[in-house]
Amino acid sequence: MPKVLSRRTQMWVGGIALIAFGAVGCSDSGKGGDAAASVKPAPTVTVTVTATATETAKPEPAPTVTETKTVKVPGPTVTTTVTKAASSGSGGGSSSGGTRTTSTCSIRSNAGNCYSAGQFCRNSDHGAVTTNASGTRIKCAYSGNAWRWSYA
Repeated sequence: MPKVLSRRTQMWVGGIALIAFGAVGCSDSGKGGDAAASVKPAPTVTVTVTATATETAKPEPAPTVTETKTVKVPGPTVTTTVTKAASSGSGGGSSSGGTRTTSTCSIRSNAGNCYSAGQFCRNSDHGAVTTNASGTRIKCAYSGNAWRWSYA
Protein backbone atom coordinates (compact mmCIF):
# COMPACT_ATOMS: atom_id res chain seq x y z
CA MET A 1 0.00 0.00 0.00
CA PRO A 2 1.37 3.19 -1.02
CA LYS A 3 2.06 5.78 1.56
CA VAL A 4 -0.47 8.68 1.64
CA LEU A 5 1.08 12.09 1.52
CA SER A 6 0.07 14.71 3.98
CA ARG A 7 -2.18 17.52 2.94
CA ARG A 8 0.63 20.00 3.16
CA THR A 9 2.86 17.96 0.91
CA GLN A 10 0.03 17.53 -1.61
CA MET A 11 -0.35 21.30 -1.86
CA TRP A 12 3.38 21.75 -2.51
CA VAL A 13 3.45 19.18 -5.22
CA GLY A 14 0.36 20.64 -6.91
CA GLY A 15 1.77 24.19 -6.84
CA ILE A 16 5.11 23.15 -8.33
CA ALA A 17 3.29 21.23 -11.10
CA LEU A 18 1.20 24.29 -12.02
CA ILE A 19 4.25 26.49 -12.21
CA ALA A 20 6.07 23.93 -14.38
CA PHE A 21 3.17 23.57 -16.83
CA GLY A 22 2.70 27.33 -16.96
CA ALA A 23 6.36 27.91 -17.78
CA VAL A 24 6.27 25.34 -20.53
CA GLY A 25 3.04 26.77 -21.98
CA CYS A 26 4.39 30.36 -22.10
CA SER A 27 7.62 29.43 -23.77
CA ASP A 28 5.71 27.55 -26.48
CA SER A 29 3.42 30.45 -27.46
CA GLY A 30 6.28 32.77 -28.34
CA LYS A 31 7.36 30.61 -31.29
CA GLY A 32 4.54 31.84 -33.53
CA GLY A 33 2.61 28.60 -33.62
CA ASP A 34 -1.11 29.24 -33.78
CA ALA A 35 -2.44 32.35 -35.60
CA ALA A 36 -5.28 32.78 -33.09
CA ALA A 37 -2.85 32.82 -30.21
CA SER A 38 -0.52 35.37 -31.82
CA VAL A 39 -0.70 38.96 -30.72
CA LYS A 40 -1.08 41.64 -33.37
CA PRO A 41 0.42 45.05 -32.71
CA ALA A 42 -2.04 47.87 -32.03
CA PRO A 43 -2.55 50.35 -34.89
CA THR A 44 -0.76 53.64 -34.42
CA VAL A 45 -2.83 56.80 -34.21
CA THR A 46 -1.51 59.95 -35.80
CA VAL A 47 -2.99 63.25 -34.65
CA THR A 48 -2.39 66.42 -36.65
CA VAL A 49 -3.32 69.73 -35.05
CA THR A 50 -3.40 72.92 -37.08
CA ALA A 51 -3.96 76.18 -35.22
CA THR A 52 -4.51 79.51 -36.93
CA ALA A 53 -4.53 82.74 -34.94
CA THR A 54 -5.65 86.03 -36.44
CA GLU A 55 -5.16 89.26 -34.56
CA THR A 56 -7.02 92.34 -35.69
CA ALA A 57 -5.59 95.65 -34.61
CA LYS A 58 -8.11 97.73 -32.70
CA PRO A 59 -7.54 101.46 -32.54
CA GLU A 60 -7.31 103.03 -29.13
CA PRO A 61 -10.26 105.20 -28.19
CA ALA A 62 -9.90 108.82 -29.15
CA PRO A 63 -9.88 111.45 -26.41
CA THR A 64 -13.31 112.67 -25.41
CA VAL A 65 -13.97 116.35 -25.85
CA THR A 66 -16.10 117.83 -23.12
CA GLU A 67 -17.60 121.24 -23.58
CA THR A 68 -18.66 123.14 -20.50
CA LYS A 69 -21.31 125.77 -20.79
CA THR A 70 -21.87 128.28 -18.05
CA VAL A 71 -25.52 129.09 -17.79
CA LYS A 72 -26.50 132.19 -15.93
CA VAL A 73 -29.88 131.95 -14.32
CA PRO A 74 -31.58 135.31 -14.53
CA GLY A 75 -32.84 136.72 -11.27
CA PRO A 76 -36.28 138.20 -10.72
CA THR A 77 -37.02 141.00 -13.15
CA VAL A 78 -39.64 143.64 -12.65
CA THR A 79 -40.93 145.35 -15.77
CA THR A 80 -42.78 148.60 -15.18
CA THR A 81 -44.54 150.60 -17.87
CA VAL A 82 -45.50 154.20 -17.11
CA THR A 83 -47.92 155.95 -19.42
CA LYS A 84 -48.63 159.66 -19.03
CA ALA A 85 -51.66 161.26 -20.54
CA ALA A 86 -50.84 163.95 -23.05
CA SER A 87 -51.91 167.44 -22.06
CA SER A 88 -54.04 169.50 -24.35
CA GLY A 89 -52.16 172.20 -26.21
CA SER A 90 -53.84 175.15 -24.40
CA GLY A 91 -51.28 175.24 -21.61
CA GLY A 92 -53.84 175.88 -18.91
CA GLY A 93 -52.83 176.03 -15.32
CA SER A 94 -54.65 172.92 -14.22
CA SER A 95 -52.84 169.65 -14.55
CA SER A 96 -55.51 167.06 -14.89
CA GLY A 97 -53.24 164.52 -16.67
CA GLY A 98 -53.42 161.12 -14.94
CA THR A 99 -50.66 158.52 -14.50
CA ARG A 100 -51.34 154.86 -15.04
CA THR A 101 -48.86 152.18 -13.80
CA THR A 102 -48.94 148.56 -14.90
CA SER A 103 -46.51 145.91 -13.68
CA THR A 104 -45.81 142.32 -14.52
CA CYS A 105 -44.95 139.77 -11.87
CA SER A 106 -41.29 138.85 -11.52
CA ILE A 107 -41.87 135.48 -9.81
CA ARG A 108 -44.21 133.14 -11.62
CA SER A 109 -45.66 129.76 -10.70
CA ASN A 110 -44.49 126.57 -12.38
CA ALA A 111 -47.44 126.94 -14.76
CA GLY A 112 -46.22 130.43 -15.74
CA ASN A 113 -48.96 132.41 -13.96
CA CYS A 114 -48.57 135.34 -11.57
CA TYR A 115 -49.15 134.62 -7.90
CA SER A 116 -51.92 136.32 -5.96
CA ALA A 117 -52.32 136.96 -2.24
CA GLY A 118 -53.39 133.89 -0.26
CA GLN A 119 -51.71 131.27 -2.47
CA PHE A 120 -49.06 128.93 -1.07
CA CYS A 121 -45.38 129.79 -1.70
CA ARG A 122 -42.76 127.40 -3.06
CA ASN A 123 -39.83 126.57 -0.78
CA SER A 124 -37.51 128.55 -3.04
CA ASP A 125 -39.72 131.68 -2.72
CA HIS A 126 -39.69 132.01 1.10
CA GLY A 127 -39.20 135.69 1.98
CA ALA A 128 -39.32 136.88 -1.66
CA VAL A 129 -41.22 139.93 -2.85
CA THR A 130 -42.97 140.22 -6.22
CA THR A 131 -46.11 141.73 -7.70
CA ASN A 132 -49.40 140.10 -8.59
CA ALA A 133 -51.07 140.37 -12.00
CA SER A 134 -52.51 143.81 -11.20
CA GLY A 135 -49.15 145.20 -10.02
CA THR A 136 -49.73 145.14 -6.26
CA ARG A 137 -46.68 144.08 -4.22
CA ILE A 138 -46.96 140.74 -2.42
CA LYS A 139 -44.50 138.94 -0.13
CA CYS A 140 -44.02 135.26 0.71
CA ALA A 141 -44.42 135.16 4.50
CA TYR A 142 -45.11 132.53 7.15
CA SER A 143 -48.72 132.84 8.17
CA GLY A 144 -51.13 130.37 9.80
CA ASN A 145 -48.67 127.43 9.84
CA ALA A 146 -47.90 127.77 6.12
CA TRP A 147 -45.91 129.98 3.77
CA ARG A 148 -48.35 132.11 1.78
CA TRP A 149 -48.28 135.15 -0.49
CA SER A 150 -49.65 138.17 1.37
CA TYR A 151 -49.84 141.89 0.59
CA ALA A 152 -46.60 143.62 1.46
